[in-house]
Order: sequence, then C-alpha cells, then structure tokens
Amino acid sequence: MSKNKENKAKTEEVKVEAQVDEAQKNADVEEQPKPSEIDPLKAAEEEIAALKDKYLRSVAEFDNYRKHTMKEKAELILNGGERTIVAMLPVLDDMERAIENNAKSDDITAIKEGFGLIHQKFVKILEGMGVKKIETEGQDFNTDLHNAIAMLPMGEEKKGKVIDCTKAGYTLNDKVIRHADVAVGE
Repeated sequence: MSKNKENKAKTEEVKVEAQVDEAQKNADVEEQPKPSEIDPLKAAEEEIAALKDKYLRSVAEFDNYRKHTMKEKAELILNGGERTIVAMLPVLDDMERAIENNAKSDDITAIKEGFGLIHQKFVKILEGMGVKKIETEGQDFNTDLHNAIAMLPMGEEKKGKVIDCTKAGYTLNDKVIRHADVAVGE
C-alpha cells in the first residue's frame, strides 16, 4: 500500500504544480495590456515618432539626390564642350599649316584649294555633331527658320519667297540655333 500512497502523493504534486503553472500563466496574461487597454496617447506618440523618422529620412534622401544632380550638372557645364573642342582641334591644326604655307607659296589656286578642303572638313565635323545648314534658296519664307532683314519688290511668282541669304542659319539636332538672315520678295 505504501506504493499506492506514494503514487497518490506524486499525482497530487503534479496536479498542484500544474495549477501553479496555470496560475502563473494567467498572471502573465493579466500583466500584458490588452489591445483595448493600450494608452491611446502613447500609441499616437509612437506613430508620430515613426512618421517623423520616415519624413527625416525622405528629406535627407532627397537632399542627397539634389546635391548629386547639381554636381553632375556643374560637371557637364564645365566639361560639356570637351567633345566639340577635341573634334575641332584637327581643323585648327590644318588652318595653322595653311597660314604657314600661305606665307611660303605663291600658288594662289593651291591656297584656295587648301582652304576649301579645310572648310569641307569643318562642315563634316559639324554635321557629325548634328549641326545642319538651313536651306534658304528658293524656299518659302518661314519665321521659324528665317529672319527677314529686307523686303525686295519682286514679281508675283517671287512673293513670299527667299530671294537672298546674307547670313546662313543652322540647326542642331533639328532645333534652330541660328536663324538665317534673308531678303524676301514682296
């Protein structure tokens, strides 16, 4: 019988321990505030702090972006013409050689031919960069492309047409960078 009493005592100890564990669990649950019991002021302050942090991070990120783009823009302005200048240096070299040879040579046709070749080379470089000459001869007068500097009395067939071009106009990638100065028939 003593075994039975020992078993009963152990069973009762286990039950008591289980009840103590249950009581502790209930006490822990009671200590934690239920969602309905959370202080609304504290919750609002936490939300405000989180939103303020998010706002400050966004402002800092935008400020970094702005500084980065300003730096890139300044660099482009300073070095943007580099490609153009490098492309024109061979023309400058040719002009210097032509001036040197002009002083030594008496052959006027060779000098004219040399300057013509230099001009062709320069025009080719400009065209490679997207610069095109605005065609004016025989064209209708167009205020988007032409600047009228004179009106010449002409017959009815030449009215509104470009008669003469005194200064060539140019486009860069289809954007007018200089209007052509023209005389127009009236």
